[in-house]
Amino acid sequence: MLTYVAIAVALFFAMNIGASGTAASMGAPYGANAIKSKRLALILVSISAFLGAVLGGGEVVRTIGEGIIPSDILTVKIVIIILLGATLTLFLANLMGIPLSTSEVAVGSIVGVGVAFHSVLTDKLFVIILFWVIVPIASFLITFTLGKMIVFAEKKWPFLTRKGKWKKWLSILLVIGGCLEAFSAGMNNVANAVGPLVGANMMSAENGILIGAIFLSFGALLLGSKVLETNGKKITNLSLLQGSAVSFTGGTLVIIASVFGLPIPLTQVTTCGILGVGMAKDGIVTLQQNVIKRIAMVWIISPLASLVVSYFLINIFVKWNGYNVLIIACTIIFAVGSIKLSDIVLKEKRSVYDDGGGI
Repeated sequence: MLTYVAIAVALFFAMNIGASGTAASMGAPYGANAIKSKRLALILVSISAFLGAVLGGGEVVRTIGEGIIPSDILTVKIVIIILLGATLTLFLANLMGIPLSTSEVAVGSIVGVGVAFHSVLTDKLFVIILFWVIVPIASFLITFTLGKMIVFAEKKWPFLTRKGKWKKWLSILLVIGGCLEAFSAGMNNVANAVGPLVGANMMSAENGILIGAIFLSFGALLLGSKVLETNGKKITNLSLLQGSAVSFTGGTLVIIASVFGLPIPLTQVTTCGILGVGMAKDGIVTLQQNVIKRIAMVWIISPLASLVVSYFLINIFVKWNGYNVLIIACTIIFAVGSIKLSDIVLKEKRSVYDDGGGI
């Protein structure tokens, strides 16, 4: 019975991965109006992600299944807790339309279990976290450089931004780039859902990848609308060439990481790419800072949140520790209370300024 529960949670997680990680990959083509239909964009994402997962997801599955904590820890109950911790965090982010990193959520949940059992393979974890930083920065630097070149090219040859034959071909190029990025998302992210199942020998890697790929593509198609809108329209407007730079850069970097079995936050890579070309064109002042700050905050919180959730669940359902449960509960109450109190103080300050006729 518990085995079926674990599989059900994993497949629900795969759908949320499709909504968050893969839907964001078509943000650049959608934002640049290479694809005006949101439905068509999501269909292309779902097909590309499926192919990426089936054709190249094996190495990252191996890392998630046995590269962060020893595989002998992974009982059916532990797998359920890992997947629940990650799924709850990601599901709440999808409801808010935040393009959350599924890799960070999954790894955070696994590390939470490892911390509870005092057994984390820190060498591999350090490499993963290091590349969480390196790859998005590389994406930003590459797209910033390409963005400067594109600004020069579009000023020298204005026909690149006008309607006509060139726009059609540039739109096709951008759509291909978006599909490449979605392919890389499937290749890298399917492991986040099925890796724990494979590590616990609950199913073979081949079956896990195939089933995970199906639900990944369904998630992108059915649940990815809000994330697509956030990544495509609410950060910065892109030209066709700028969008192509973002998609091809992000897709290539994530495919390379996947070959080496490294779970990479594709959403961070994509968003940093969008920021790179945006800054090259308009400078940092023109970017909509509220959206960027919101996404950056969730990136930092996401692995910590899933870590705390899985650690909390371990201390309740696997090895009861009332002191740890109490400390975690108090910490959560303190965090939520602090946020609410901060909101109240800010509202009161605004009310004072408004009543006093201030600026």
